[in-house]
Parts: sequence; structure tokens; C-alpha cells
Amino acid sequence: MSKVIQLRDVPDDVHAAITHAADERGLSLTAYLKLELSRLAQRAAILEHNVDVVHRTQARMGGPVDRVTLLAAIREERGEE
Repeated sequence: MSKVIQLRDVPDDVHAAITHAADERGLSLTAYLKLELSRLAQRAAILEHNVDVVHRTQARMGGPVDRVTLLAAIREERGEE
């Protein structure tokens, strides 16, 4: 079931910018914001997954791990390697 979100005290310049962005895409403000919120939720889920991979990799390696190793572990989890 869908939920209602009400947002108050949006600055005028922010409202104008998102209204303009919605218009440019031929979307209503509601449709545009739903799309952007979905993207935001997706990014949050990806970030959470990446943090889990980092923690598991550090635990497996017994401590801090370099960036290259972490990126390889993340790519492996995604099936990119």
C-alpha cells in the first residue's frame, strides 16, 4: 500500500528548481518527486550493501583493507568480475 508524504517549509528556490526539472521532463511534480525518491532509496540500498561488503572483507582479512581490494570485493559481490 502506498504512503503519503507531506513536506513542509521547502525553500522557494528549491521548489522552483524541482518544479522546473519536472516540467522539463514532462512530469507532474508528484511523479517527478516519486521518481527521485525511488532513486534515493536505491542509492541508500546500494550504499548499505557496499558497507556490508566492506565489513565482511575487513573481517575476512583481519583488519583494514586497501581501496583496490575493497573495490574488487564490491565488484565480485555484484557479479562484475
